[in-house]
Amino acid sequence: MAQLPDAVEQVLRLHAQFIHAVVGALRDRSQLPQLNDHLKAVEEAGWIRLTVALRQIIDGRRDESIKLGLDEEDRIIVDAVLRGIENPATLPPMQPPDGAAAAPGLAAMIHAAGIGDVKAFSALANMAEQMMKAGGDMARLGGMMRRLVDGERDTDKLTKGMGPLGKELVINLLDELARLRPH
Repeated sequence: MAQLPDAVEQVLRLHAQFIHAVVGALRDRSQLPQLNDHLKAVEEAGWIRLTVALRQIIDGRRDESIKLGLDEEDRIIVDAVLRGIENPATLPPMQPPDGAAAAPGLAAMIHAAGIGDVKAFSALANMAEQMMKAGGDMARLGGMMRRLVDGERDTDKLTKGMGPLGKELVINLLDELARLRPH
């Protein structure tokens, strides 16, 4: 099995587009209305403390106290936003993830969402939306997230119309999901 990236790297990969959007809106304030709409959706999905911290950053606050009460994932996102404001070169890359490295983390999220983890389901929905915007095989994968959460495991159905890399990712994902299934 491929070496998993550390937890911080996984969070940064997962939320790279969101982190870029926050920093981008702070650099180009004309993007704030769109960001505020997105923050409202994130808040409604249960990420209340994160959105409070990000709104404080938008309002100009930069001290460490904005991270009080945040869980680890939220702190990683806030730290990345703060670093990105200071130096955009520190922003996480927005490249498609390596299929072998992405499958275990994505499978864990799908499995958690499938057994009722609301936060995992929300994160997965956000990820699926970002994948849909990417186009190609990533958009196809993003479009099938709900089917995967609901238990669809037919490789032929799930990989229909995908290129070789997309098929490989789905097959790796299905293998990981099989490992997570109780025996």
